[in-house]
Amino acid sequence: MKIDQASYEAIQPELTSGETVLWAGQPNTSVIFNKEDIFLIPFSLLWGGFAIFWELGVAGYWGTGSRPGKEWTFGVIWGIPFVLAGQYLIWGRFLVAAWKKRRTYYAVTNRRVIVVQQSFTRRMASVYIDTLPNLIKQNGRRGFGSLLFTPLQPLWSRRGGLGVWDGLPVGDVPEFRDIEDVDSVYRLVSDQREQFRQAASTV
Repeated sequence: MKIDQASYEAIQPELTSGETVLWAGQPNTSVIFNKEDIFLIPFSLLWGGFAIFWELGVAGYWGTGSRPGKEWTFGVIWGIPFVLAGQYLIWGRFLVAAWKKRRTYYAVTNRRVIVVQQSFTRRMASVYIDTLPNLIKQNGRRGFGSLLFTPLQPLWSRRGGLGVWDGLPVGDVPEFRDIEDVDSVYRLVSDQREQFRQAASTV
């Protein structure tokens, strides 16, 4: 299995005595659409479009008698945060996700699955392979895909509903998002988990 050097160096401080890295890599930085985007993209366009429509309306662009740009009313000021939020939802979140991907590192060791993200702060999440709640593979295009280690949850239940707009969150349990050769990494984790189960059954 491939061990990316930059990922290994980021993960290395988190390793315990006797723990060795079997695979290490990063998410692909390209824009890769997931199943959630089937809902998120139309919603973001609706939000952003309405916010701009509101701003133009209160600024007098729809024939209310005011000259465009003549008067910044309370309605205009009130609408600015909604316009900015709409722009983030439409395209800004993809830029944030790409920025985080370049600072996110994944690893499978002989004991754990680990994710380290060095964005605004350093965040780390890991779980021992023999205690993984689930192992879910989501295949994408061109060999890219994701590995999830917790049961799939309803869209708006994630982190109070707001985490769904975070392109690459780090939760309590790691997730390997948009990784190359997801099938090989999946088999590696599966084999490791099976070895732990066989060892436990012989005790």
